[in-house]
Amino acid sequence: MSNPNLQVSAEVRALFPDVFKARPVDSHKGTFGSLGVIGGASGMSGAAVLAGTAAAYMGAGKVWVGFNQDSLPMPIIPGQPEILLATAKELMQRKDIDAWVIGCGFGLSDSSAELLRRILLLGIERAEHNVPMLLDADALTLLSLHEDLAALARQCPSIIITPHAAEAARLLHVSTELVAADRKTAVSALSDQYGGIAVLKGYQTLVADGAAVYQNNSGNPGLSTGGSGDVLSGIIGALLAQGISAWQATRAGVWLHGAAADYLRDLHGGEIGMLAGELPVAARAVRNAGVIRVKG
Repeated sequence: MSNPNLQVSAEVRALFPDVFKARPVDSHKGTFGSLGVIGGASGMSGAAVLAGTAAAYMGAGKVWVGFNQDSLPMPIIPGQPEILLATAKELMQRKDIDAWVIGCGFGLSDSSAELLRRILLLGIERAEHNVPMLLDADALTLLSLHEDLAALARQCPSIIITPHAAEAARLLHVSTELVAADRKTAVSALSDQYGGIAVLKGYQTLVADGAAVYQNNSGNPGLSTGGSGDVLSGIIGALLAQGISAWQATRAGVWLHGAAADYLRDLHGGEIGMLAGELPVAARAVRNAGVIRVKG
């Protein structure tokens, strides 16, 4: 996928300098970190696959997908053999993960709640390593249903939550209408409540870190499709795994996600029928378009 007219403004490159930095010539896969994605309960494996695929195209050195199932639903992801597969319980044992994405297709069963409890406790136990953990989708719903899980999440270092308006309302125990009426207050409250970074998805997605609120200006209604949020989580997760600060990685991930949708809209002449699975390759194209390479 290429477009000679695809450009990234100097303003955007200045906002996200580490995202658009050229790679060292002597780099290797270990240079760009390992991401662990945990989700994909029975019948929802695709959500975790989308997140993992997005992370691979966004440049993570290695991507693991851990399925919330007793055994692997597939021996290999068709078309994406680069992605490493495990069960969630197996993946949790690894100590070489540089960032986590938790919740895409995770499930809401009692066993899913218990698995999330174990993941959060693991994050607290390994707090000295300060490994970023992004919570999305079903993981957020479980936090809203179980106050003890929410309390554990608040103890995790470097936490990022990425709710849409309905999930945000459940986390704040208010109506969706109240969230929509004052989105900046809502995203700031979420950041304060969890002591980390909060993303409030939607038109002009907001990102808050307790001190500032960033308003995104990329994206279009083509993103209103199943799996789009899973792709966003994978994009942000990949940037986190590459060692980019949580504040920059989260804002840049939101921008890249929207810019990928804008690229696809322009490429195909409209927003209708955009698929989440198209976004990862487009996001890669956008990121590469913004990299300034110095010849020498």
